[in-house]
This record gives sequence, C-alpha cells and structure tokens, in this order.
Amino acid sequence: MRVTLESYGGLAAANLRRRPNVLNTDDLPESAAAELARLVAAAVAMPEEEPDGRARDAMSYVITVDDGGRSTVLTQSDTAKSPAFAALLAWLRVHFAQQR
Repeated sequence: MRVTLESYGGLAAANLRRRPNVLNTDDLPESAAAELARLVAAAVAMPEEEPDGRARDAMSYVITVDDGGRSTVLTQSDTAKSPAFAALLAWLRVHFAQQR
C-alpha cells in the first residue's frame, strides 16, 4: 500500500501546495503497516465532514491511498474532519516527522 499526504492552505498561504509526503507500507515494520492499514480502513469507512466555511484560511489535507490497483482519495480540512481522518492524519504526521 502506498499512502500520500498533501497539505495546502493555511494562514496567508496564497494556496501554495507543499511537497507531498509519500510512504510505502513495504518500508514499514509489520506492526506499523498493520496499524496504518487499520487507520486507513477506518477513515475510508467514515463519511467526509462538510466544511462549515468559518475558517477560509484553514489547512486542507488530501490523503491518497493506492492499494492493489485501487486508488482512494480522502480530502478534509482543519475545520471539518472526521475523528477517523484526524487519527490517520496524526499517525502520518508523526511518521513523517520521524523521517526528517
């Protein structure tokens, strides 16, 4: 499974996109790969939250999951994200921060 995290927006960002982070579960320990698969399954199962429009400068996130020839795209923002999406996003952020 390959997971890509893109983030854009934020205060005064002028819609600049940051470089996407990419991770392949083949490069992870088995337990981490299983945890990521669980988080992805939970996020995919949850309906996306509707943005409320209150924070136009909020960060937005796109998580793309490529698995077995199938691609799933999850898009949410700081003002409208499901708990499952937030958990997946947090896990990815920790992983990518540890890679730096």
